[in-house]
Amino acid sequence: MEIKSLVKLSDYEWEIPKSGAMRVPGRIFASRRLLEEMDEKVREQVSNVACLPGIVKASIAMPDAHWGYGFPIGGVAAFDPDDGGVISVGGVGYDISCGVRCLRTGLKREEILPVLEELIDELFATIPAGVGSEGKIKLSISQLDEVLVGGARWAVAKGYGLPEDLDYIEEKGCLIGADPSCVSKEAKKRQHRQVGTLGSGNHYLEVQYVAEIYDAEAAEAFGLELEDVVVSIHCGSRALGHQIATDYLKVLAQAAKKYGIPIREKELVCAPIRSPEGERYYRAMACGVNCALANRQVITHLVREVFAEVVPEARVTVLYDISHNTCKIEEHPVNGKRKKLYVHRKGATRAWGPGRPELPERYRPVGQPVIIGGSMGTASYILVGTKEGEEKAFGSACHGAGRTMSRHQALKRWRGEQIIEQLRKRGIIVRAKSKRGAAEEAPEAYKDVNEVVEVAHRAGLARKVAKVLPLGCIKG
Repeated sequence: MEIKSLVKLSDYEWEIPKSGAMRVPGRIFASRRLLEEMDEKVREQVSNVACLPGIVKASIAMPDAHWGYGFPIGGVAAFDPDDGGVISVGGVGYDISCGVRCLRTGLKREEILPVLEELIDELFATIPAGVGSEGKIKLSISQLDEVLVGGARWAVAKGYGLPEDLDYIEEKGCLIGADPSCVSKEAKKRQHRQVGTLGSGNHYLEVQYVAEIYDAEAAEAFGLELEDVVVSIHCGSRALGHQIATDYLKVLAQAAKKYGIPIREKELVCAPIRSPEGERYYRAMACGVNCALANRQVITHLVREVFAEVVPEARVTVLYDISHNTCKIEEHPVNGKRKKLYVHRKGATRAWGPGRPELPERYRPVGQPVIIGGSMGTASYILVGTKEGEEKAFGSACHGAGRTMSRHQALKRWRGEQIIEQLRKRGIIVRAKSKRGAAEEAPEAYKDVNEVVEVAHRAGLARKVAKVLPLGCIKG
């Protein structure tokens, strides 16, 4: 991306000045190097989002931003329903509520190493992964409707987890407002055996250990110490979320024409929040969120079963579960007044600072855990939200490393067997359903997660708490 037309606000914050049809400026959080490496399309998409009705303050891009459908991946935008604000499929993405859940195990790395290979093999055999993967839970349409309304609460009620898990999941495990009648039969049909599955692409389950701690107070609140073994689960709403997005792209394209909203990119279609079409999409999207929360809850149950068999002394508890493809109704200050806004985060993680009543009591004094997944074989991070981040970016941070290379380009450069062997030589065990998928997810196809996280930290979006490194990874 060319820097000369941007206004430098700090070493880690850059502005796209308001021009033409832009209602607000663009704001990109990045180091100079990350900014120069960004595709010019990111600037174009940030500017296009800034033209949408009812947008508040700025159209924002995170340090891991790259080209997406409509919004950039790593895009954040908040819309005021009282000012004609809109809701957009492109602002949420296809994999609704894709997110990360981090689990503590109560074990140290030295305790897990002797059984690591057995543990990874059992996790790989137990947790369905891969394109079109199906689990043991088979649901009728009416039963699936219960999932779409109840989310992780449904899963816990069915015996897939513990009641205390819900305290450490965003929205207490269930986003209010979901209406299954707004979800197509095709979407439900595609999902009926996918609850409790990882899927493919960049989704994974990873056994990790805490390699560094940067913030002792937050780490203590999160129950983390050096050498602790944790498990991260990265997946979303599977086929249901994708079909909801596909269905509503058509609905909102018609709505944009109906309400006279100029659209600069076809995936940027949207509808007024308070229109029938906008309200239906929000209710369907909430179903997708709940599907994803139920999915990660069932996988947590399966992880517990495997640990109980391989390392019975483990005590698997939920550190936190947070999504990075959502639209949430949240209160934020606008011109000195607190207003309810529809905050779109597409490839961006909510990152609330301390004191928010929605946070678990244990975390409230320090802030919300922010879980940043690295690419396969690299570091991941646990951060904590800040008040500064709430002011700068509606309480949002990056969500991962962000791709620098398309999957097609990665396949031209690497073979899956090559990647898996390279990681094994580094002591990282990888089990993948697809060698092609392993090649597509080669670590070098992504930005440097260390630099991305450092930008989020130095820009004040979220504060570093702990760095975790992989021991074993399961891919679709």
